[in-house]
Amino acid sequence: MKQKGSAAERELVTMMWGANFGAIRAAGSGVQRFYSPDVLASNGSRIMAVECKSTKYKQQYFEHEQVRQLQEFAKIFNAEAWLAVKFSTEWKFFKPEDLKKTKNNLVVKHNSEDAKTFSDATKGC
Repeated sequence: MKQKGSAAERELVTMMWGANFGAIRAAGSGVQRFYSPDVLASNGSRIMAVECKSTKYKQQYFEHEQVRQLQEFAKIFNAEAWLAVKFSTEWKFFKPEDLKKTKNNLVVKHNSEDAKTFSDATKGC
């Protein structure tokens, strides 16, 4: 499972570089004492803090605390908070406010009207 997530993070870093963003992957981002996003990217005028997931399903769940920490980091870093989900082979991007509440978690769906493409997310739509 970790290999799949790490591969998705590396793929996103490569995509960011291809879109004229410098990008780094924070290895072990989920196990450090202090929160850091999976990917941090900037094009000189925008900074994006990105939490990444990869799934074969049509929805992806996030823990409230994980999203809260992403938002807190983004605020401190003056970055935009983003959630990126690779649904099988297709990337979708969400702002924290796009997530829907379930009984215990937050969820995004592949076919959500709030889903943005990589191009949308990196162009600032």
